Amino acid sequence: MKSILLFLSLCFSSIIVAQDSTYTKHEISVNKHIDGTLLAPNNITKPDLAIIIAGSGPTDRDGNQNFLKNNSLKKLAVNLTKNKIATYRYDKRIVKQLKSNNIDKDIMFDDFVTDAKSVIDYFKNSQNFNKIYVIGHSQGSLVGMLAAKDRSDGFISLAGAGQSIDQVIIEQVNKTAPNFTEDTKRVFETLRQGKTTTDYPMALSSIFNIEIQKFMINWMQYDPTEVIKSLEMPVLVINGTKDLQVSENEAKLLKEANEEATLKIIENMNHVLVTIEGDDLENSKSYAETQRPIAEGLIDTITNFIK
Repeated sequence: MKSILLFLSLCFSSIIVAQDSTYTKHEISVNKHIDGTLLAPNNITKPDLAIIIAGSGPTDRDGNQNFLKNNSLKKLAVNLTKNKIATYRYDKRIVKQLKSNNIDKDIMFDDFVTDAKSVIDYFKNSQNFNKIYVIGHSQGSLVGMLAAKDRSDGFISLAGAGQSIDQVIIEQVNKTAPNFTEDTKRVFETLRQGKTTTDYPMALSSIFNIEIQKFMINWMQYDPTEVIKSLEMPVLVINGTKDLQVSENEAKLLKEANEEATLKIIENMNHVLVTIEGDDLENSKSYAETQRPIAEGLIDTITNFIK
């Protein structure tokens, strides 16, 4: 009962909507941009808290977007909370804008960092948690490490890039469509100067659409290796060997930049945190499959780091 009353006192917007035998669920709005779910382990007065930050695109608190429903972040949160670690995961602000059909076309990468800082500060100010850790998945890794600096007790990069976004995209284009590599480099050089451009091949329009170029300019100014190097807190870097989007080499770059960091490569784990035994087709299909369990070893690795 003390545990339930404790978390009810977090804010007036906290509402218990469900209860498991091991944890209690609360819906919490941190501010006008951020709605999320707090899972609190029962019978623990002041647990550690892991704040989970989603990856790129209109990704919701459960790790889903559009027709790609896999519940990756929901499964991560539930399993950690069953291990007596409170978790808070939230919808990216673009999700709320899409639901209300009121999209801010001037949204910047820094807005996601501002949101993450707001979440950390909210729960720090509640003084209801022992320590606060940040888990950033994919794009959320860079967002998380920027927000965690001087704010949290530890940081976990989960499938996060070790290079700036322009270098990541250049590398991906070079692998999948090498005939467009030079065009990609040329456009990024223009963006690096803070300028926008319409001079790019139509085949690259999904990357360089004029409406997202300012967002890209903002995003590419950050080098993840420089940011992670500046973190004066325990750091855990995790990647899977079957990740189609972020290779394990990216994790190794982060580890090399922060010598004190712990590196964990999980065999056969893919980008949505499940085990893939087969080929790339099975891997791709898993992005829209909710029944798969979370990859073996992931929860124990994070739990041991936090505990």
